[in-house]
Amino acid sequence: MQILLCVKQVPDDSIEIHLDNEMKKPKLNGVSLVANAFDTYALELAVRFTEAHGGKVSVLTVGADDSLNTLKNCLAVGAKEAFFVKDDLYADLDAMGTADVLADAIHKIEKDKGEKFDLILCGKESTDEITGQVGAMLSEKLGTGYVSSAIEIDLKDDSVEIHQETEEGYNIVSLGCPAVVTVSKPDYDPRYPTIKSKMASRKAVIPTYSAAEIGEVKQAKVRLIEYVAPPKKEAGIKIQEKDATLAVSAVMEQMKKDKAI
Repeated sequence: MQILLCVKQVPDDSIEIHLDNEMKKPKLNGVSLVANAFDTYALELAVRFTEAHGGKVSVLTVGADDSLNTLKNCLAVGAKEAFFVKDDLYADLDAMGTADVLADAIHKIEKDKGEKFDLILCGKESTDEITGQVGAMLSEKLGTGYVSSAIEIDLKDDSVEIHQETEEGYNIVSLGCPAVVTVSKPDYDPRYPTIKSKMASRKAVIPTYSAAEIGEVKQAKVRLIEYVAPPKKEAGIKIQEKDATLAVSAVMEQMKKDKAI
């Protein structure tokens, strides 16, 4: 099974990030850039799948020079090869533009390798923009089947069996390959690299493609105007009465005053 994971580099979401009210953008000075959390879940799921059933996991990203570190970190935790699409023309891609570039890159890589990918994985959403659109758009561009929010993938005869997360539990879906699948949070965490795997990943040679090699860059149809911080909640009223009956009475009186009842 040949699996390709599409990875996005994002600001580290474990750090509290505030909004610059003048620039109307998040303050990212000093914030590290890391692989999107849902992409790391997808990578761990893919590596476990190939450990159980055989195959190889490859990773692909579209980004700036510093995205190379994210690809090498993926190689350190189980991916066997990586591909990098780098061009300033891709700086302001919207979701549809990203799907276009990824589809063109996948076609180029498959042509160069002389083999097709069976499964293409994405995180179900990115932790920066949280659109959750690229995976579905990519499947449409590639003309493949699509399942979202996978938490488990297994091999079943000539197809893959996917546990798709829902609000009530999960669906079991059978899907033929090739296919695009977006991954939610499984029941386990991503593995840590070893010193040996980390050193080996630093020496890896990663093929890099430019826009001229990949295909036409389409103009973005969606443009971000500004970020707006959510309104701050007003301070509540604390009922000081220790007696339950008096406390309930005070609450009712306050609700009547506020015309809540």
